[in-house]
Amino acid sequence: MKITSALATISAFLSLAAAGQAASSGPRFYGDAPDDHHPWAVHDGNRPQPKIVTPGTFSSPEQPGKPPSDAIVLFDGTDLSKWESSNGSPAKWLVTNGVMQVAPGSGEIRTKDKFADCQLHIEWAAPQEVKGDSQGRGNSGIFLMGLLEIQVLDSYNNVTYADGHAGAYYGISPPMANAVRPPGVFQVYDIVFRRPIYKDGKPVDPGYVTVFVNGVLVQDHTMLEGPGTHMTRTKAGPFPAKGPISLQDHGNTMRFRNIWYRELPPRATDGGTDGFLTTEATLAKRKEIAASIRQDASKLKNAGDPLPEMLRLMESLVYEKEEAAMQKAEQMAVQYVDSLKKLPAEKLGSKRDEVRNMRDTFRYLAKSKIIPDSFDPKVALEQIIKDQGWDKKK
Repeated sequence: MKITSALATISAFLSLAAAGQAASSGPRFYGDAPDDHHPWAVHDGNRPQPKIVTPGTFSSPEQPGKPPSDAIVLFDGTDLSKWESSNGSPAKWLVTNGVMQVAPGSGEIRTKDKFADCQLHIEWAAPQEVKGDSQGRGNSGIFLMGLLEIQVLDSYNNVTYADGHAGAYYGISPPMANAVRPPGVFQVYDIVFRRPIYKDGKPVDPGYVTVFVNGVLVQDHTMLEGPGTHMTRTKAGPFPAKGPISLQDHGNTMRFRNIWYRELPPRATDGGTDGFLTTEATLAKRKEIAASIRQDASKLKNAGDPLPEMLRLMESLVYEKEEAAMQKAEQMAVQYVDSLKKLPAEKLGSKRDEVRNMRDTFRYLAKSKIIPDSFDPKVALEQIIKDQGWDKKK
C-alpha cells in the first residue's frame, strides 16, 4: 500500500519534529486511531518493530537445513544432552552419523526444556526395510507439551485408519493429504502449536495446531480437542503452562535429525497486545503507550522550538485523553498560533508547509474525536491558510 503524497509530506514533517524520539518508525496522525479493541492506530509509528531473524536454509532428503537465528536447537546431530528419558534419567537412544535413533524398548525420550506456544521443526525417517503394515510399520509420535500427539508413521503405500496416518492429530484429525516420501528417506515436519487458554476454568481460546509435512499443509489451524489418544475420544480442556516435547518409542528403529523450535509471542487471549483485545486489556495498553509518549514529550522541551514537544504531546492524546496533557497541548497550540500571527508576511510565507501540516494534524485529531471541530487553534489555522491562499491547488 502507498502513502499518498500529501500524507507522505505530513509523515516527513512529523518525523523531523520527532527527531530524537525513542519511537519514530512510521507516520503519525495517519491511519485510523486506536479503538476499544485495538490499542494501536492503523500503520502506527509507535508500534514496536518486529525482531530481526536471519532465516535458515531448507532441508533436502540428503542434507538437513540450518535453523533460523532465533531457534532453540534441540538436536543438531551431535548428542542427546538436551533430552532425557521419561523418568528423568539420561536418554538411551542412539546417536550416529548426525541422527538420533530409537533404541526399541528403551522408552520415550523428552526434552529437558519445557515450552508452550511454538513453531517446531523436526525431521524423521522410517527404516528403509519395510516390515509390518498399518500402525505396525515405521511408527513413532511427537507429543507437544508431552500430551498432544502428532503422528509419525511410514504412510507410504500403507493403509491404516485415517486419523493415524503421518501428520494426523492422532485419533482426532486425519491429515488433509498423505505427503510422505518412501521409507528410508527423511521427512520434514513443521508444526505451529497454540495451547488452549483457560481463565477461571472457562475456555478463552481452544488452542490450535497447524502441520506441514514435506511442505504440504496437512493440519490447517485445527482446533484442539484434548491430547488425542488410542481408541478413546479425548475432550477439550486446559493444558499446563509449559511442557516438554516427547518422542515415542513404538518399537521401530525410527531416526530423527535437525530438531529445533521457536517460541511464539503471546496471543491477545494470553496477554499479547496484537490482534483483537478485550476492552480492559486495550485500555490498559493505551494508557501504557500514552504514558511512554508523554515521557518522550517531556524530553523534547525546548523554549526555542516547542513544536516537537507539542506534537508528541498531542500524539499521546490519541491513546489517552489525559486531562493535564490535554490542557498543556491546547495551551501550546494557542501559543503556536499566536506566534504565527505575529510573524511578518515574508516569514509567515516560509512556514506554509508547516502550517498546512499542522492544520492536517488538527483535522486528524478532530476526526478521531480527540478535539472538537471548533478547537480554536484549528479554526485559526484554517483561517490563516485561507487568508494566505494556501488552500488552493497549484
